Amino acid sequence: MTINSRVREAVALTAIVFAAAACTATVAGTASPAPETSSQQRPDVFAGLNACRVLDQLNAGQGYQPGENKTRRNECDATKPGVKGNALALDPVQGLDEFAARNKGVVDLTINGRRAMQADIPTGGCAIAVEVGEHARALVLMTLATGPDDPQACVDAKALAERLEPLLPKVR
Repeated sequence: MTINSRVREAVALTAIVFAAAACTATVAGTASPAPETSSQQRPDVFAGLNACRVLDQLNAGQGYQPGENKTRRNECDATKPGVKGNALALDPVQGLDEFAARNKGVVDLTINGRRAMQADIPTGGCAIAVEVGEHARALVLMTLATGPDDPQACVDAKALAERLEPLLPKVR
């Protein structure tokens, strides 16, 4: 290969690099935010907390079966005779605003000083969402075998949420 052919090859390669760079949507000197990558997303405030381990700890000595996680999410369900079950979901993405938007008849609560909301579960029972951050919540669910409209479900859900709250991360 001669020097001229190497020069032509280098010039052609340089032209290709500049042509490819010219096809981007950015303009030199114009600032734009970097696209969000998974490493730049909000950290999981529940990192290290496993919903089943927490629920099993809260249910200890009360006759519940060990909790089961049936999805890839950090949530857990447990059952015992006389109670359809209780559940815990640790959601690092959705806060109380999303809970209020997706549920009818939401009631504002305070659980051990934390903002919380309560709503009836359409299929029966009670849900209490406890704020862990603007975009994070712990969700407690209680369903009773006595029937879908038993008010005891919300009493029991609140009691569970009150025991759960000290175990939640303090985020502000």
